[in-house]
Amino acid sequence: MSAEKSPCVGKRYGIERVCRIAGYPRSSFYSKKRESKSESKKRGPKPSITDAQLYEIIKEDLAISPFSGEGHRKVWARLKYGQGYRLSRKRVLRIMREGNLLSPYRRPQGEPNLHTGEIITKNPNEMWGTDGTRVFTLKDGYAWIFNAVEHWNGECVGVHVSKRGDRFAAMEPILMGISAQFGRPGADVARGLSLRMDHGSQYLSDHFQKQVRFLGIAPSFAFLREPETNGVAERFFRTLKEQIIYGKTFNDVEELREAVSGFVELYNREWRLEKIGFMSPVEARKAYDLKLAA
Repeated sequence: MSAEKSPCVGKRYGIERVCRIAGYPRSSFYSKKRESKSESKKRGPKPSITDAQLYEIIKEDLAISPFSGEGHRKVWARLKYGQGYRLSRKRVLRIMREGNLLSPYRRPQGEPNLHTGEIITKNPNEMWGTDGTRVFTLKDGYAWIFNAVEHWNGECVGVHVSKRGDRFAAMEPILMGISAQFGRPGADVARGLSLRMDHGSQYLSDHFQKQVRFLGIAPSFAFLREPETNGVAERFFRTLKEQIIYGKTFNDVEELREAVSGFVELYNREWRLEKIGFMSPVEARKAYDLKLAA
């Protein structure tokens, strides 16, 4: 009505006069006008790709990824660092949420008892974590998987699959990591390294403790009833189970061993971790070595 002209004087009524006669505050009128403009036009610079195009790009990335159940951070990291897209992480999260592409494994866990300590190291070979878990096979029954994981870059430096879950089997991934990182097992060869472990019978045994000390490794036990204090090794097992264990059937220990070995190689080479700038463990180690050589 404010744009209509008066039949008497031939001029427009104007917003001020219309609001005064209607008893409607002008501030409310302009506020509603701003809201309608913001709804019709998104603020900020126009993105190079539309939401619909980004949705298709994300779907394609998830389809060709060798991993399953990944969250928006890894998708965003691959698109940004791997394909060169300039994207906001929150925008990727929004598109994946609206498109129902988020991982089904991410579920609210209630009120956690958060560990406030720090177990991530700034340099390699300062602390490793080790843990064991069991997986059922059709012919051989339950089999054990033991790991050794570098706290600095999340790299699995050793993994061992066996029918027996004794102290000797638990020691195998530690010896594998020692051989890979320090040349060969020997007296005090890994001095300065700490080993985070839980209170399992394998790790409390005299054989395991004597072997660890012979290598020069300092034992570091996780807190009772606080698995997050051994969170690096625990998180690796969670990833392994989500990727190759859940929903799969293994005939025997050998088939399980082959699957675990293949996953560890793929994980170390391609799994991106936020704590190391969305690099893979292998990429982080190469970057560290180049920095030392410079």
